[in-house]
Amino acid sequence: MSATAYELPAAAVNAKLIALIASGAVFLGVFLSGFVIAEPAPYDLYMIGLIVVWPLFGMRIQRAAVPLLVLLVIMNIGGMISMTQMSDLAGTPLYLAVSLFLALTAVFFASVTAVQPSLYRVIFVAYVVSAVLTSLVGIAGYFHAFPGAEIFTKYDRAAGAFQDPNVFGPFLVLPGIYLLYLLLTGSVARMPLLAMPLLIITAGIFFSFSRGAWGMFAVSAILLTGALFLQSASGKFRLRVVVMTIAAVGLLVIAMIVILQLPGVAEMFSNRAQLEQSYDTARLGRFARYTIGFQMALEHPFGIGPLVFGKMFGEDTHDIWLKMLMDYGWLGFVSFLTLTCWTIAAGFRILLRDRPWQPYLLCAYVAFIGNIGLGTFIDIDHWRHVYLLLGLIWGAIPLEYRHQWQLRAAQRPAIPVAVASAGQQPNSVDRTRSITIHRDRSGV
Repeated sequence: MSATAYELPAAAVNAKLIALIASGAVFLGVFLSGFVIAEPAPYDLYMIGLIVVWPLFGMRIQRAAVPLLVLLVIMNIGGMISMTQMSDLAGTPLYLAVSLFLALTAVFFASVTAVQPSLYRVIFVAYVVSAVLTSLVGIAGYFHAFPGAEIFTKYDRAAGAFQDPNVFGPFLVLPGIYLLYLLLTGSVARMPLLAMPLLIITAGIFFSFSRGAWGMFAVSAILLTGALFLQSASGKFRLRVVVMTIAAVGLLVIAMIVILQLPGVAEMFSNRAQLEQSYDTARLGRFARYTIGFQMALEHPFGIGPLVFGKMFGEDTHDIWLKMLMDYGWLGFVSFLTLTCWTIAAGFRILLRDRPWQPYLLCAYVAFIGNIGLGTFIDIDHWRHVYLLLGLIWGAIPLEYRHQWQLRAAQRPAIPVAVASAGQQPNSVDRTRSITIHRDRSGV
């Protein structure tokens, strides 16, 4: 027996081992994203190492995902230009370094999912596990379940393992939407297994008392339900979606009624449920700062420098578009706006196509829409999960390109090759076609 017969199984084992290690490395990275109680967070340090090491194992940026990298880099160049307008840099270089790092995480997740689509499931499972754990500590903190639990709260609101409940709540939306998707489309036997983590995550969102997170989860759930309804031509499946949605809403209402009976919950809910808070409508409140900030943007096209706006007015911009204008200048604003519109348009074009990765794309897409909508009322610039969402959507774009190419290749008629033994040389057209076929098959 030849040596080759023994080498092939070894190569297959090595490939499986590498894939397992890669899956574990990505799982741990996404899992750590749910624990950002101090900066630099374990997620940041771990992902820096992972991004540095991964290219050694063959990671490359897909051509279809290059716009993601280019636009994020241009946005950060805008921040560097804006920094030149400052008299005191203070911690600005570190702030921009974090911005660039987060941009690289988006490119990283887009690259690995485009090459290995099986990582979508790994990422979503890791995200759900992380969300359940950080929700549990947030809920425990809210109810002071054990000594020192208050570290997981802020402003008497559940914050989980985050610095701010307004980040904790939105972080939980994607795993909540994913579990809702599985509940609406999975088997009846799995429903109890899905209902428990979904209930925990939903409770985490509620006890964050983040109006943005509440609205974001509601909007994302409506978009998900609508997309599922439109995607299927089966009347039976559409009826199931409608029935399950009504049942889920009914259970949610019952849970809300029960929760509001708890001491202190009804009062906090009533206070937070108001559309306008005192810090919104004050003389230099959030809405007044919007007007002032956009007027300043017309006078300072290069921006005024990262974090300067907050120092001037005591509160940050609380608006991603104004944040871009102030911290990254018009260059950064246009780059981020272009990236947002491109992501929404490109994702929508492939959103309802029947692909193995489509469920993950759909959940990430509706959650991204929710985050961008929320960004109109709060700064989402350094939210780690937003960059993960960007990566998940942009990873599906080259996957779709590759799928379309495979369909065209399968339908392409075979081209006869000249027989060299007959003394016939292929003409220039045949030679060009042969080169093209060779390149297509090699994936270049």
